[in-house]
Amino acid sequence: MTRFNRALCALVAVAAMAAGISTVLAQAQPKTSIVSIYRIAPGKHLAFLKWMAAQDAAAASTGVPATQWYRHLDGDSWDYVAIAPAMDDAMTQKADAAARSHGLSTGMKAGLELRELMAFHTDTYAAGPSTAAQLVQEASQP
Repeated sequence: MTRFNRALCALVAVAAMAAGISTVLAQAQPKTSIVSIYRIAPGKHLAFLKWMAAQDAAAASTGVPATQWYRHLDGDSWDYVAIAPAMDDAMTQKADAAARSHGLSTGMKAGLELRELMAFHTDTYAAGPSTAAQLVQEASQP
């Protein structure tokens, strides 16, 4: 094996190790998400879903990961739960620009439009997803 081939193999090995370490670190660090719980105003369910679908489509055009939606089947009084990635200022500005380019409202106007469709909502920042065992391990670290 020539000196060049050995150097190339060493470089590939180091790159593979670095990729593996970054993957492990990414898996070890839970992502921050926003968990939203919605109770929709009577008769506004379809309008709410269409409004959210339009917002999701605009955000997706900027590369923002899709919001995960859950609909109520039985039990508590909520209608929908959404889990979305928390966005930094740069991502929010991109998503707002995309919304405007799709003819959608942003800022306070968008907030007022959304509130016309809801009876109640709450937003909570959360870290995850995790397993219970991962949370125990995290809590056990000094």
